Formats: sequence, structure tokens, C-alpha cells
Amino acid sequence: MNAKTQTIDLLGLGVVAVDDLIFVPSYPPADAKIPVSRRERHCGGLTATALVAAARLGCHCSYAGVLGSDELSKFAIERLSQEGINFSHLVRRDEARPISATIIVDEGEKTRNIFFDLHGYVGADDVLPEADVIRSARALFVDYLSPKGMLRAARIAREAGIPIVADFEGSDSPYFEELLGQVDHLIVSRGFATAFTGTKDPAEAALRLWTPKRKVVVTTCGADGCWYVSDSRPESPIHHPAFPVKVVDTTGCGDVFHGAYAAGLVLGMSLSERVRAASAAAALKAVRAGGQEGIPNLATVQAFLKGECSHESQ
Repeated sequence: MNAKTQTIDLLGLGVVAVDDLIFVPSYPPADAKIPVSRRERHCGGLTATALVAAARLGCHCSYAGVLGSDELSKFAIERLSQEGINFSHLVRRDEARPISATIIVDEGEKTRNIFFDLHGYVGADDVLPEADVIRSARALFVDYLSPKGMLRAARIAREAGIPIVADFEGSDSPYFEELLGQVDHLIVSRGFATAFTGTKDPAEAALRLWTPKRKVVVTTCGADGCWYVSDSRPESPIHHPAFPVKVVDTTGCGDVFHGAYAAGLVLGMSLSERVRAASAAAALKAVRAGGQEGIPNLATVQAFLKGECSHESQ
């Protein structure tokens, strides 16, 4: 096996975003002027944040989607490279770029308005990376944008017996149903799960998303924890409560849950351990501002869980 096909713990192909945050004292009405308190630029996105979470928990992660040579692509690559994300399989297209978002943060009301721009976004290429790169991964991470390229990668991974962890927020593609069918570790938010299945109950939604071809379905519910169904108990959803923390910023918590779950899968944790570690990582992220800055490392998660065990045993 050559250097370009060395083993990858977690391979991602999907959403990378660059978020420009503008902080204001209050969100203005139409035609108003208001001073800006400060500006910040961050790297985000479903796949990018999941890869950072997995990398901080000790996994070797690689990004093999499509980016360009523009300022936003360079920013994202630099920031993710600093987290140890490997870009040796990156697909370059001159016209490509990350998703761009401008986020207006109301410091008074603690709310935000997000204006996102998909122009130039490609995500997963339709024919790259090469199949051997996908087969070299220990797990594949897919999201819902660029579904044609995601489906091609998922087919290759499924045929090779490689676990596929998914984060879906939309289902309006002709490729979506087949892509959904390829996924064996499906983790989706309560909002998506209930809308897609037509039930308001997140536990029932997990059951409806279950098929015998899957290993796990998890419905994440923020402060209400999560529900999960597995191949060992497909008829009985299990609830895992969220860890109580003082929340500062929930941006990226769901993406962190996905990445931490994928890391636990690669590291050989049992299902209950994976869900517990992912819940802890998401909770720890919530106590710090920023989508990626607050993602904990493995030692921090382990110490947090050890402390929780001590509290539970008292």
C-alpha cells in the first residue's frame, strides 16, 4: 500500500463552510444602521466539524471532497490542517469553494440570523477520490449535500464492509433514498427525523428509520439527550439523557456528536460507550463559544466522564 492509500480512520467528503460572524448589540429593523461590536471568521460545516471532533479524539482523519484555490478554500484548508486533517486526497476545482455564511449575532437577545451562500459549493466529486482511497478508510462520513458523489462513495464503502456514518438535514434529492439505504450508522436530529418519518416522537422516529441493513439509528434531541435503536435491540429504543452543563453556545454540537460517535466506532468502543462519549463531547462543546474552538480532546472527555461516574456512584 503506498502513501496515498494508507489507512484512514475517518474519511469525509462533504460540507466545509467558512462562517463570518458579525456581532451587534441588537438585530436591527429594516433600513436601520447599527455599529458592529466585533467580527470573527471561523471554519465550520457538517463534515469539517465532525472530522475535527474525531481528530481531537485521536483519529487520523482525511478530507477528500472538492475545494478550490480561492481565499475561502485556503482559509478552510489551513484551519483544518492545523487540526491534523489530511488533504492528500483533496480534489481541486478552480470554480469550487466552501459554503460561505454570514452570521449576525444579536448580543442582547443571544440570537443569530444565518445567511448562507451555496454558490460554487461542490462537496463530494462524482468520480473521485479513487475507489482504493475509500476502501482504505476504517469509516466513511457522509452528509446530505452533493448526494450523487456521496452515493458513489457509499456504494464502494458498503461493498467493502466499511461502516458509513451519516448526518442528513435534507432529503430533496433523487439520490437520497438510495443513499439513506446505504447508511448503517444513521445519526440525525430530532427535527429531521420527525419531519421525515411523520411522527413527533423522537423514539418512534428512530424506530421508523431502522431497517435490518443498519447497525444503529440515533435521534439527537439537544438538551433532551438522544434515542437510539441498534441491531441488538431493534424493537426497543434506548434513551440517553444529555449531560447537564452551563450552555454558552450550541453551534456545532450536533456535528461534534457525529464526529465523536465516529471516533468511538473506529476506536472500538461499544455502542453505549460511543453514545456516552458523543454526548459528553457535545456537552463540553456547548460550554464554549464557536463551532470548532470548543471541541474537547480525548483527555478532556475522559476526565469529564470519569467525573460523571463519580457523581453517579455517590
